[in-house]
Amino acid sequence: MSLKFFDKLSQNFIELLNDKDDYNVIIEIENKKKSFTAHSNILKYRSPYFRKELENIQTNENNVKTIFIRSSVSAQIFDVILKYIYGGIVNLENVETRFIFDLMLATNELELDELTNKLETHLIDTKVSWLKTYFSFIYHTIFNENNFKKLKNYCNDIIAKHPSLIFDNSDFYSLPESALVSLLKRDDLQMEEVKIWDYVIKWGISQNSTLPTNLEEWSKENFLMLKTTLQQCLPLIRYFHISNTELFDKIIPYKKILDKQLFKDILQHLAAPDRPFKSIILPARSTVITELPPPAEQPKEPFSTIISEEHAAEISSWIDRKIFRMFNYSTENIPYKFELILSGTRDGFAPQTFWNICHGHANTIVETKDSFIFSLKNGNIQNPILSRVKTPEEAIWYISKKHQKLVGPDFVDFCLYSEKSNFTLDNRNYCNNSNRYEKPIRTSLERFSIVNYEVFKVIKKNA
Repeated sequence: MSLKFFDKLSQNFIELLNDKDDYNVIIEIENKKKSFTAHSNILKYRSPYFRKELENIQTNENNVKTIFIRSSVSAQIFDVILKYIYGGIVNLENVETRFIFDLMLATNELELDELTNKLETHLIDTKVSWLKTYFSFIYHTIFNENNFKKLKNYCNDIIAKHPSLIFDNSDFYSLPESALVSLLKRDDLQMEEVKIWDYVIKWGISQNSTLPTNLEEWSKENFLMLKTTLQQCLPLIRYFHISNTELFDKIIPYKKILDKQLFKDILQHLAAPDRPFKSIILPARSTVITELPPPAEQPKEPFSTIISEEHAAEISSWIDRKIFRMFNYSTENIPYKFELILSGTRDGFAPQTFWNICHGHANTIVETKDSFIFSLKNGNIQNPILSRVKTPEEAIWYISKKHQKLVGPDFVDFCLYSEKSNFTLDNRNYCNNSNRYEKPIRTSLERFSIVNYEVFKVIKKNA
């Protein structure tokens, strides 16, 4: 049996990092604006990058070596990296996704493969929305670097189904060659072969700004220049799965960039397609059938895990101040659309998460003089507690940035609060009656915990 004491070991090494009396390495960051001290033995055994750097650097008169890290690595990121090198711990709680992505790039450069792979997996598993929002930027960035195989495959799987994400993007022509080649190798790239050819030609021409715009003016050297640029791409085109008309109109004009045997086989294909070819014939790309008959009576996916359409109809009635229940909206005529902005089970329960995601959103249920808070009493729509604001200027309190790690939405009479950065872990949320709203929405005013919470954007239909 092995007794393991990694937590204490990690703590002791972090203490060593903070000890400024025994260092023998200085690491300069951000063009010498920030420096860190470290120990060469730890650096070289934790990172092949630092091992190589230390071998090539001479010590100064104080027996200290100085390493310079490229300016794109910020001091904040390197501080996290250095603590990982010493203590094996990286805290990603309440960290912006872009910081995680930049951290992954930096750890890749410093050859910290264990952490790089972990961050890559973390982004794919938990940050899908961010990856889709900044897809083109991410795609260009990762293909300019080595590694990131999982992230590259993840992106290529998406592009294979939706090629326009990259091919129709304004920065397609700056796409790294390795990225384009990886796409051309895909048998499941959902695009007509002749269109793929068109994009490849346009990409190749864009890499050579001296090429004439009129193809008829091209010299032999011009065609050779394009052929050299596209030498990795041309063998990946499925020429024999392009129609004869398209071969004649699109391919033949660029015959000088094609392999001689390939061009002979293309001509033979046009004249005698049944004869055998000497060129390698790649299979046709598979086509995914996207139009399927709709399944019969398939239930509609709920828009929320907390409220139902009946609840949405009731809340809509409150928004429009329906006084009599007989005039309330039904599920068939709800005039508002409820768009989920935040869900605790999906996005997390940290107070800072509320501010990061919800800041700047208009048309949420809470709106100054028309604000109200409510309780559905365990989902019972018949006996809800509705409490309208009495002091509009205090309908919801703004929380300063320094307190946003503790306090979530605060309606004065009702607040989500956590000292553990998780509304579900401590009984710190509270409800009281401070007279800003008509009445308390809980019969018991003690502090409580929650299981889940959601925030919606409410939009007037046909507005």
